[in-house]
Order: sequence, then C-alpha cells, then structure tokens
Amino acid sequence: MYKFKFTAVFLIIVMLTGCAFGTSIDTLMKPPKLSLEQEQIYSALTDAVGDSISLKYPKSGKYLSAFILEDIDGDGSNEAFVFYEKKGLAVEENTLRINILDSDSGKWRSVYDTPADGSEIERVMISRLGENQRMNLIIGSSLINRSEKTATIYSYSSGELERTFSESYSFIDITDLDRDSESEFLILKGSAGNDPAVAEAYKLDSNGKYHRSRIELSGSFTEFDSVGYGELKSGNRGLYIDALSGTGFIQTDIIYMDEKGLHKIFSNQEESNATLRPSGCSSYDVDGDGQLEIPVQTISPGYENVSAGEQINLTNWLYINENNKLELKYTSYYSIGNGYIFIFPEKWNNKVTIKRDAINDEIVFCMYNKGAENGEIGRELLRIYCAEDEASREDRLYTGYMILRTKGELSYLAYIPPSTETDSGLNISSSDMAIGFVYKN
Repeated sequence: MYKFKFTAVFLIIVMLTGCAFGTSIDTLMKPPKLSLEQEQIYSALTDAVGDSISLKYPKSGKYLSAFILEDIDGDGSNEAFVFYEKKGLAVEENTLRINILDSDSGKWRSVYDTPADGSEIERVMISRLGENQRMNLIIGSSLINRSEKTATIYSYSSGELERTFSESYSFIDITDLDRDSESEFLILKGSAGNDPAVAEAYKLDSNGKYHRSRIELSGSFTEFDSVGYGELKSGNRGLYIDALSGTGFIQTDIIYMDEKGLHKIFSNQEESNATLRPSGCSSYDVDGDGQLEIPVQTISPGYENVSAGEQINLTNWLYINENNKLELKYTSYYSIGNGYIFIFPEKWNNKVTIKRDAINDEIVFCMYNKGAENGEIGRELLRIYCAEDEASREDRLYTGYMILRTKGELSYLAYIPPSTETDSGLNISSSDMAIGFVYKN
C-alpha cells in the first residue's frame, strides 16, 4: 500500500510518536531499512539542500512516508516528493519544506524546493478534482500544537509547483459525494467565534477554477469525533458527522450532495440534538447493510428510578427513513470498553433488561415484567463473558459456554441457561445468539 516499507517496529514508532528524525537519519539511510532507490533520492536531496535536515512524516492517510513517489505531472514517470525540516533556522522562519526530485536516465536530482505551511504534515492526498484532468497534491498541515490546520492544494508541471488553494480545516477528504463519477474536495470546519461550523465541497472545472458548495451544520461544533459515509434511503450517499457537543458528548449531523449542491438531512437543530450521546459512540453500520446507524443510549428497563451511577443503559440504533426522519432500527447492549454489541431479537424489546454479575464479571440478559409492582427482573436468558486469557476461556468452555469470537488472547463467550419455560416466547437459540453478536473493530 505504501511506497516505502520500513520494519514493523520502526513504522509503529513513527506512527505513535510522530517523531522527526535528526541525528538518527544517517542510520536510517543504511540497508536494509531503505531501498537503493530511496538512498539515491535521499542522497540527491542532501546534495541539494545539505544534510542538516530531518525528514517529516504524514500522520494519517494513504501516504505515511516522508518520500512519496507518484507521477503528478503526467509525463509517464514518477516524481519524488520529500517533506523535511531544516535545522538551525531562526524561530520566525518556516522550517517545514517540500522538495521535488525527478529521475533523469536513472539518476535522481532535485528540481524544486519550497516552504510548506505549518510545522507538521497531517495528511497527504493526490487526486483529480471535478472535471479537470490535472493531478493535485493536497497537503493537510498543522502548527506544532496540531490545533490549527491548513489544507493546501498544489499543481505541478514544467518543474514548477503552484499553490492553487489554501483553507483552514478541521477535517478533509477526497470523495465522490454526489456520485457523478468526479471527486470533490471536502472540508469540515469547526465553529470559531461568530463563525458557524460548516461543510464545504469544492469541484475544479476544466479551466482550473474551484467551485464551492457550502452549508452550515446543525450545532456549534468545534471539533469532530468521527466522520463516515453511508447509504441513505433516498439513494444518496450520506456523510455522517459525529461532532463534539459539550464535554464528554457527541451528536450527529448528516449531509448529502446532488447536482444542486450540499443539503442537510435534519431540518432543524432539535433533530440533530436527538442524537446526543456519550463520546465514543460513533455512527456505525451495525448490520452491514451499507447504511450507518446512530447509537443513542436509553435507560434499561427497571433502572429508571435508581441513581445515575447504578443505572445500566441500552443502546438504540437509529436510522434515517424514507422521509429523512430518525427511526428506531434495533435495541442492543453496547459494551464500548469490550468492543462488542449484542442486538436484541425483536421479541426482546421492552421485555428484557440487563444486570451485571460483578462476581463473575459477566453481563446477564434477563426477562423483565414491567407490569409487576416496581418492575421485576426475572429469569436469565443469556450471559456474555470476555475472557482475557486461555485459562478463564477454557474454564467457561468446560461449563457449557460457547465462543462467539476470538481476537488474540481475548475471547467473547456466551451461555444460554437451560430452561423448561417454553411459553415465555423469549428463549433464544445459539443461532439467535450468534446472529445478535457484533464485534466492533
């Protein structure tokens, strides 16, 4: 997937720390960590700019190397784009730079060098935009605190790198949101001062002019928790925006695009507010049908009148129906910490509740009689246990538990207690249990 392959340990260190490499760069240039071509590129770079440099690595996206090899000018051969930082410059000078190298008869040489925005490379994308056929180098950069980000688009031809676009951003992507077989450059911006949170989509026409569609988002979002794409019942492709809404909470806004531009699903802020839930509960395609569902928490039956610290919540998964309104699709138990979801069979809705078995560290699904005085938690229907080692897993298997999934040393196990009560209508089979269990990556 990436143009340069480093050892696994090295790559993990880079991704986790985002380190810029200075005095250790000579070590990195020695085989087997770099290929012969990479060594040649680095040697050509230092011949041109000196060896008092540190390579800079994008923090996310497809390109995670300081070296990017792509044919961006359409001449049939790859150029090398290298991100680096000069040492020893004054504080007010911009230390982050881009160098472009080209290969002539198999020999690399530097052909262009220019300052870049910011001090860190957040993400690099290379793509056509709109109907224009030129390839664009798109760089998301940030200041050292990573709070202020700038998206810059360059075109490269005849040995010249031209800046054609620059905007602040909170989130960027290249996508065909309106499904016209042409890519848009998508930007989300958080609210700042009197400026609202917005979504913008840019297309590039054949003359090189950018055309913008813009829409305000439903909330005063300052940061975005996660962004995903999913089908809408209308046939449009929806952009699901999970944004921070107060300390420890997120809510969702949904937009789509057609030939007239960007549109919002929610007609008012109250509809978006109905998706408010704790952070970490991101929109997710829980049933694999291509449409994202929004997880909203509700108090489990029987816990309505207990203190908040003792309550147990269920999660309702909401979807956008044909009328662009939120509608309940599933009720579930969602363990964010253990990374799994158990979707209730429809017959369980409003008739089953949850309790925690603290002694055995298990989640227990039980019948619930709402009509009884103060409610009544009844017979057990299912237990789910997360075994963190082989010994605890084997112990549960010996007593009749079944494995739902394993991931490394972690095993998810479930147990259906035997019962002679066949008339409750709430008993489930092992197949029901397997179908209802969803492991969330």
